[in-house]
Amino acid sequence: MVRRYLIPVVAIAALAAAGLYVSIHGDDGSDAPRANMFLKVARRDFVRGVRLSGTVEAVESTTVSTPRLRGQGNNSLVIMRLVPSGSSVKPGDLLVEFDRQDQIRNALDRQADLNDLEQQIRKSQAEEASAKATDDSTLKQAESALERARLELVKNDMLPKIEAEKNTLALEEAEAKLKQLKATYDLKRQAATAAIHVLEINRDRAARSMQQAQANAERMLITSPIAGIAVIKTTWKNSGMLELQEGDEVRAGTPVVEVVDPSAMRVRARVNQADISALKTGQRVTVGLDAYPDLSFDGRVAQISPIGVPSALSPKVRTFVVLIDVIGSNPKLMPDLTASLDVELARVPKALVVPRDAVVTDGEQSYVRVQRGGGLERQEVTLGEANAFEVVVASGLQEGVTVARNAGAAGRS
Repeated sequence: MVRRYLIPVVAIAALAAAGLYVSIHGDDGSDAPRANMFLKVARRDFVRGVRLSGTVEAVESTTVSTPRLRGQGNNSLVIMRLVPSGSSVKPGDLLVEFDRQDQIRNALDRQADLNDLEQQIRKSQAEEASAKATDDSTLKQAESALERARLELVKNDMLPKIEAEKNTLALEEAEAKLKQLKATYDLKRQAATAAIHVLEINRDRAARSMQQAQANAERMLITSPIAGIAVIKTTWKNSGMLELQEGDEVRAGTPVVEVVDPSAMRVRARVNQADISALKTGQRVTVGLDAYPDLSFDGRVAQISPIGVPSALSPKVRTFVVLIDVIGSNPKLMPDLTASLDVELARVPKALVVPRDAVVTDGEQSYVRVQRGGGLERQEVTLGEANAFEVVVASGLQEGVTVARNAGAAGRS
């Protein structure tokens, strides 16, 4: 009879002991990763970051476009010579030459006009100098005749009346002639100066036209300002985007060649307004290339745009341009490749790091469950930096102790 009542009691005690064991040590079944996994706390570098994407570009590059010629309505030009795509160039090497024959011929024609006008100006100046000398001599003669008429007028008291009247008329005639010569003298000088000035205006116009044609001819022969790799631009032709080539006719402003310096590259990224406040210049960045997953580069945040660009989907959403300098070089690191960016926002060296699910927050208090003696004890901690998966324990926990994962579930059990 006693044995019949003892068996249920022993069974109940065994079930209770099994439940306590499971609550402490965890079940060996499929629920083990979900209930009570344990982790030994160790020190290591903690990094908090954000993932961005962008496009690789050269820090130093220059784009050569079809020049817009001065004094010409139709600026379509024909490519006569073009540097091969992908070739290395040095400063001063030829990139592209357009058809310059019309401009060279125009410059020579304006040079001939300029020479002719300069000859005309010199001839007019010589003629004016000769005419001025003649007029000066005539003016002196008129002044001398006036002086003689005045001297003859002094004799009028001793001469007959008719002779005296002749002397008076001669004086009036000399004065009128001198006055007329002086008036016409100034008019002749003004007319000669105006005629020479017209020739000078035409000469200057011809000189400007010649210089303009020479400048146009020089602008149609374009050399590289920097050392780098030449990349031929594409344009729409034959129902597709194709590289430009010799013989193509291009309009003014059309990009033809881009020279990039592969020794210094950067990544241009667009950052959402929600993440821009966490970025600062100088932050470390790990740069990966989508086309080459095995390549990785170090980088630094170099520049952050102060003005956001409205999104095409909503004017309330704005993005900011961020430039990241890539440290190092590689032949595969070329412009227009897409890149993934892991920006390091904060780094805590040799920190105690635990998973976020090992920390329970109760109001303003945070704690973990530490394994001691066969059970779990609550240990209050002070937290530091955190990311989406881990958190730094600033104080309250020692290295080497074992904490429970899913601490909230462990406490409820």
